[in-house]
Order: sequence, then C-alpha cells, then structure tokens
Amino acid sequence: MAIKNRKQYRRNRIKKRIRKIVNGTPERPRMTVFRSNKQIYVQLIDDIAGHTLTSVSSTIDEIASDKATKIEQAKKVGLKMAEKAKEAGIDTVIFDRNGYLYHGRVKALAEAAREGGLKF
Repeated sequence: MAIKNRKQYRRNRIKKRIRKIVNGTPERPRMTVFRSNKQIYVQLIDDIAGHTLTSVSSTIDEIASDKATKIEQAKKVGLKMAEKAKEAGIDTVIFDRNGYLYHGRVKALAEAAREGGLKF
C-alpha cells in the first residue's frame, strides 16, 4: 500500500495519539497550534462545548506588519495569546502541539506564552 503523503500521515497518527489524552475544559482549555509554511496559528479550545474561546495568528496586522523571521513571529503570537487569555480570565491551559515536533516555531510559541503568564 503506497501512502501518498508520508509526512501528513505520520503527523495525523501522532495527532490522534495526543488527542486521546489531551482534552480542554472551560477552566483549562486546550491550546492547539497549527503551523503552515508561512504562518502560525494558535487557538484556545473548550472541547466539552466544542468551540474556540480565542485565537491568534501571525496574519493579524500588528504581527504581520513587522518584517521578522518566522520564529520571531511565533514568539509574538505566543505573547499575544497569553495576553488574550488573561483578558478572557484563563491562566492555565493544556498544550497541544498538534503532531508537530516540539522545536523551532512550536517551541518558540510555547515559551513565549509561558513568559506571558500562561501555565502549562
């Protein structure tokens, strides 16, 4: 059996394995990361109600207007997410790396969110 896209297949297997364990609640939502080739997106999700509480991406004007590297953009997204979570009254989250390896942009985003005051 030939697999068309091995990277995506591998990431989906890892993603399913993670999601068996990680579930978000209204008090402690799941912070999930999506990383495309150019942008990075992060959401706080309440899995019980099945909706997104807040989201931030590198496409918003204050982040996209700066000419920065992708890792610097990920740090700005992490800090902005921590700020928006504080406004929503959320201080602890469950981090969902969404099948991506914990290095590079994903790691930069997570560390910046921790610096911003989120606990996970």
